[in-house]
Amino acid sequence: MTEKITPEQINQIVAEINRLANQKETEIDRQQLEEILKELNLPVELLDEALLAFKKRKSKARKSKRIMLAITCLIFVSVALISTMTIFYQKRQQALGEMTAIKNRITLEEDNGGDLTIINRQDTPRLHFRVTLENTPVGKPLALGCDWINPSGKIVHQNRYKTRPVEKEIWHTRCRYRIGAASEAGKWNVQMFSGDRLLASDTFTVK
Repeated sequence: MTEKITPEQINQIVAEINRLANQKETEIDRQQLEEILKELNLPVELLDEALLAFKKRKSKARKSKRIMLAITCLIFVSVALISTMTIFYQKRQQALGEMTAIKNRITLEEDNGGDLTIINRQDTPRLHFRVTLENTPVGKPLALGCDWINPSGKIVHQNRYKTRPVEKEIWHTRCRYRIGAASEAGKWNVQMFSGDRLLASDTFTVK
């Protein structure tokens, strides 16, 4: 049975035949190229060198195009990565901004549940400033710091530390400082920070 061809298929076949015919007309062989060079009074012996140079330029152009494509892809990926990191950083800072201290106490090494207000420096005790935080971002460590300030207003000790990864929104943390026998007597102050933001502070008297 003879296969029937639709008018649309006939149009496509005719278009393809025209394309192939035009392509064949535009293609020339080496002999024709040499004749053209002779008509233009150009040296035929340089034809091979010219063809080689042309192929090299064409290959270089393709290589440059691939390099530009790779650079474009790299720039796109870098921009996407920077955008993702920026969004993550902003969300992290927003979460840290919502974190607050709901309780703080000063204790010795062994915590008896109390809150010391008077410290005997002759005992050279190691004090713990214990702070309970709420709305704490879960999953990452916290970068915290404490300043221990003597009665003259001088920061005599600073703690800078990272907690272990936070496991729950209510989080307990602490910083430490040992009061020496030569420490200045009077009212002291200890402050806890998250970055530049004050989270908690407390006072105690050294005698």
